[in-house]
This record gives sequence, structure tokens and C-alpha cells, in this order.
Amino acid sequence: MTDRPAGPELTVLSRIPSGSNAVYHCVDERGDSWVYKPSAGERPLMDFPDGSLATREIAAYAVSEASGWGLVPETVAAHGPGGPGMAQRWIEEVDREHASGHDPVDVHPADAVPHGRAVVLRGEGSRGEDVVVAHVTDGRLRRIAVFDHVVNNADRKGGHVLVDAAGVVWAIDHGLSFHTDPKLRTVLWGWAGQPLDGDDVEGLEHVRRGLEAGGGLRGTLSDLLSDAEIAALGERVATLLASRTFPVPGPGYPLPWPLF
Repeated sequence: MTDRPAGPELTVLSRIPSGSNAVYHCVDERGDSWVYKPSAGERPLMDFPDGSLATREIAAYAVSEASGWGLVPETVAAHGPGGPGMAQRWIEEVDREHASGHDPVDVHPADAVPHGRAVVLRGEGSRGEDVVVAHVTDGRLRRIAVFDHVVNNADRKGGHVLVDAAGVVWAIDHGLSFHTDPKLRTVLWGWAGQPLDGDDVEGLEHVRRGLEAGGGLRGTLSDLLSDAEIAALGERVATLLASRTFPVPGPGYPLPWPLF
């Protein structure tokens, strides 16, 4: 992997108190808002190389763009007060207080699941009531589910799916992706075992071609991931194209924790 040029110069507005790594809301010199994650603020992990989460986020954006699905907000290398890292375009979310019960992934009473939602987990609420975790089944969330299989996302929590003020669904937080071993943990299991549709297959074909020798995606990823990680990515795409089916969860029903 080679050194990458720094992106926008960022000024911190506030720290975002979520997760275990350093995350900041920033603006660049033009006043555009970004989420900034400095590599120096990453907590060491046992199964991912130290300081590699920012480049994995940038790689996820590259794969999203190559697929043609446009699921991940623009994500670039950046330099801020915490040093080099990544910056992702800020998504202005819909007011969650007034959209309660309408999040793409949500908790519902077990006997009152809204129409058009797939149940992925059953459990018990804080008062002992039966509840379920369920997600919508629209096309864009379906693309995110396919995308997570492609990038081997180990952390698709419900809170990592955002809805902007225009109603567009976005996928964020892909630092725990692209491992060479199977690591998929997601709340988006509603399509397990179902056939891929035409848009799914078309996006996968775009990624496959981009990963070929001399392909633009391969060139981009060579600065972000190891050769083994790129090879594993290609193998996952090939497997999906060969089966034309959403994978089913293996033993243990791989879910992230917490779920949101």
C-alpha cells in the first residue's frame, strides 16, 4: 500500500459521543460538513491491523461507487486536528423523534409488526413483553444487504443505516470490513436464501469487472487494502454471482452487538 494524499483540511465543531473510537463533526474550508475519524483515535483490535479502519471506510465507498448503487456517503482521506484519517460527508438525518417507528431497522411489539417489514430477531422488552427486531424490505436497503456480503461487514448495526431529510437511506460505518476471514455480522438478514434480483447481479458484475487486472477499482483498492483482502473480496463477489442467492446465516446467527 502506498501513501495517499491528504484530503480536505478540517475544523472540529464537536466530538460525536458514539462508539469506542474518536469521531468528530467537522467542517472544511468551504463550510461543508463531514464526519472525521482520525486513525490515531482508533482503538486497537485483535482481528484488524492497527490504524487500518479509516482506509477500510474509504475502500467501502470505492466499492459502493463501483457497484453503481451509491450507498455510502462520499468518503475520502483527510487531515484534521487528530492527524490523518478519513472524512465522510455529513448526512443530515430525518428528525428521529418525529420518525419513531419508521426507522429502516426498528423494534416492534411481536404482535404488531408493520406491513412490509422482515423479522430478524425475537426477544423480550424491558417490561417483559414480546418484541421483534425487523427491517423494511425496500430496494435500497436490499442493496445495502448485498453490499455487506460483498465487503464482509462485521458491524451492520441498525444505527449504521441513516435516512436523510429527503428520505434516502445511507450506509455508514464500514471500518470493520474486508477481513479475509468470514466476519459478516448484520441485522439485515431478511432476504436470506432468496434469489438475487437483476439490480443485485448488475452491481456485482460492475464490481467484478472493476477488480480485474487493470480495473479502476483494483487500482483504487491497492492503496487501501492488502493483496489478500482484495483477493478475498473478489472471491466473495464470484461466489455471489455463482449462487445468485442471498447467503443464509451460519451457526450462531451472526448479529452485531449491540444491535443499534
